[in-house]
Amino acid sequence: MNKKLTTQNGAPIGVQQAMTAGPRGPVLMQDVQLLEQMQHFNRERIPERVVHAKGSGAYGTFTVTGDVTKFTKAAVFKPGSKTDLFLRFSTVAGERGAADAERDVRGFAVKFYTEEGNWDLVGNNTPVFFVRDPYKFANFIHTQKRHPETNLRNMDMQWDFWSLCPEALHQITILFSDRGIPASYRHLHGFGSHTYSLLNAEGERVWCKFHFRTEQGIENMTDEAAVAAIGEDRETHQRDLFDSIANSDFPKWKVYIQVMTQEEADTFRWNPFDLTKVWPHGEFPLIEVGVMELNRNPDNYFAEVEQAAFKPSALVPGIGASPDKMLQARLMSYADTHLYRLGVNHQQIPVNTPRCPFHNYIRDGQMTNGAAGAAPNYWPNSLEGTPMPDPQYADPAWDLGQAVVDRFDSTVDHDDYSQVRALYELLSAEERERLVKRIGAGLGQAREEVQRRMIAHFSLVHPEYGAGIARSIGIDVELAR
Repeated sequence: MNKKLTTQNGAPIGVQQAMTAGPRGPVLMQDVQLLEQMQHFNRERIPERVVHAKGSGAYGTFTVTGDVTKFTKAAVFKPGSKTDLFLRFSTVAGERGAADAERDVRGFAVKFYTEEGNWDLVGNNTPVFFVRDPYKFANFIHTQKRHPETNLRNMDMQWDFWSLCPEALHQITILFSDRGIPASYRHLHGFGSHTYSLLNAEGERVWCKFHFRTEQGIENMTDEAAVAAIGEDRETHQRDLFDSIANSDFPKWKVYIQVMTQEEADTFRWNPFDLTKVWPHGEFPLIEVGVMELNRNPDNYFAEVEQAAFKPSALVPGIGASPDKMLQARLMSYADTHLYRLGVNHQQIPVNTPRCPFHNYIRDGQMTNGAAGAAPNYWPNSLEGTPMPDPQYADPAWDLGQAVVDRFDSTVDHDDYSQVRALYELLSAEERERLVKRIGAGLGQAREEVQRRMIAHFSLVHPEYGAGIARSIGIDVELAR
C-alpha cells in the first residue's frame, strides 16, 4: 500500500499539480505546497548551484541590427543601440567537477546591462524542456543527480521518471541525438525556451520566443570523441572559450525573436505556453533583432562566473512574463536560490550590479555595502528627491476572462508525440541508429517494467523508433505495447 503524500508539516496532499488561474493561466502564490517544494529544493546544496553547477562565462555586447519597436519598447532593442552583457554557459546535471564534454543540456544565461535595469534571459541550448508542470521540476533534477543510497547516477530512476512523463520525449530525443554533446560553447545555439511577453509603447502585448543562432556553425562530438576528450582534458569547453576570446577570435550569435499575437495564441493547436513544445518557424518566422558578441574574459572566475546570479524575474520595461507555468515558478525559484546561495545582497556583487542608476528602499542584511547612506528606508515619504513610482512604466492588466482556480492536470489534453515524430523523421538513418543505441545503453540499465513503458512511448512517436530501442535492449516490442 502506498504511503500518503504530505506537506512537510504532515498535511495530506490531494493533487500534485500546480494551482493556476485557468488551464493556461499563471501559477498562484497561494499554492503553498509548490512554494514549500521549490524553496526547499533551492536550499538542497551548498555552496554550488543545485543545477548548472559547472559553468564558463564571458563579457560581451549586444548590437541591434533590426527594428522590433512595433513589438516592444524595451531600451535594449532600440535600433542601433549597443548593450553590455555577461553570458554564462553551463552543463546542467553534473556537479562543479563534471567534465565539459558530457552528454547533457547546456545552460545559456545572458545578463543584459540595459539602461533601464538588468534583464536576465535564462535559457538552454535546446528550445524545449523535459517537463511542463513546475511540480515535476525538482523531482526531475533528483533523477539526474545521485541515488540516495548508493550516491551513484542511476539509470533506473531516470528512465522510470521519463517513462511516466511522455512530455519529456521531445527533449530526450534532442539530448540523445547527435546534438547531445556540443563540440564547444561557441558551436551551439541558445534559446530563451520559455514564452515571454513583449509590450510596445502603445501598451500592446504580444507573445515572444528568443533565439540565439551561432555564427560559428553547429559542431558536435561523437560519443567516442567525447570519451577521448574527457580522458585528456575535463575542461575542454572552458579552455576553448577562454582561449578563443584571449586570441581575439570573438564568438558571435545572431539574435532573433518569434512573435505570436493573443488572437493566434487563443486558436493555436497547442498550448503556446507549453515548455515542451516549439513554435513552427513556418508559421512564426524568425525576426532578426541583432548580434551578440563575446569579447572579454573575466579577471577572476569565482568573483565573476561563480557569483553571477541569473533570474528570470529580472525583467525590464517592454519585456515581461507569460502564463508559462514553468516560467511562473522560475520567477520565484531562481531569485530565491540566490538569496540562499549568495545572500540577500547578491545584487551588490559587481557582476550582478546594474550599470544604470538604481534606487529603492531595500536596506541592510548580510554583506550590504551601505551604498544608500542616510537616504530614507521607507515609502511613501514626503522628502524631496526620493525615489517615486512612475506610472508610465505600469504594465496593462492581463485579462484572464472567467478563469477558474484549480490544480489542473498537466498530463491531460496534451499531444506529447507529434513534435517528437517530426524531429525523428528529420534524422538520417545513421542518426536514428546512433540515437536508439544511446538510449538503449541507458534504458537497458533500468527495470524491465520501466523499459517496456518507455518503449511503448517511443512506439507512439514512431513505430520504428520504438522497435529500434526494443531491439537494442532485447525486448519484444509487441509485449511493450
